[in-house]
Amino acid sequence: MSRSLRHGALAATAIAFSIASLSACAAGNSAETLKVRPDNAATSVGTIKVQNANVITQAEPEAEGPAVVVATLFNDGTEDEVLESITLPGTDVQVKLQPAKGAGPVEIPAGGRVVLGGKGNASAVIEGGREAAQDGNVQQVVFKLSRTGDVGLGANVVPATGYYKDFGPSALPEAPAATPSGTPETGGSETPEAPAGENSESPAAGTPESPAAGTEQQGTPETATAGTTG
Repeated sequence: MSRSLRHGALAATAIAFSIASLSACAAGNSAETLKVRPDNAATSVGTIKVQNANVITQAEPEAEGPAVVVATLFNDGTEDEVLESITLPGTDVQVKLQPAKGAGPVEIPAGGRVVLGGKGNASAVIEGGREAAQDGNVQQVVFKLSRTGDVGLGANVVPATGYYKDFGPSALPEAPAATPSGTPETGGSETPEAPAGENSESPAAGTPESPAAGTEQQGTPETATAGTTG
């Protein structure tokens, strides 16, 4: 290939690379635009790795309700670990841990992992989420494990929108509808029974028989014609 052809090929490659770079910049750096997973906090201590850690609040800024801690914890060791607690240093909120099924501790099996957040996974619910963290901040989160001890990192605080929608806190339950106080209770319209000892039959049923029925008239004189003499 001649020198001029080589120079032309190099120039064309440079132009194509520049156009691709400009197109990527024009698309923006948001995860939704680029269709890539957002950068999330991650760290490791010993055989424990924590990845994709975030604090997710309610979707609407004005909405009250709990927030959640989401993360994936890997156990590369040969012994099972128990996630004993999660704390948010600088706050006095409580984080309630719940395994994926049933009750009991959240366990990380040896050579396995546990996912916090999302349908069908274990959960870590922050009571009073709005008091604990604000969207856009970085919240320090400490995972306390039975063998490894404390594993801390700074987690982004994000609302339950976009990529995080399916990992955010559940909607608050609706209050049950109030029953009107004047509505009579079921079974309260029964007819009361007659008091004991009272006869419910018709008064005529107890009327004594007529004196003429079957009653001989006392003192009636016999017929005078019988035995009359001339």
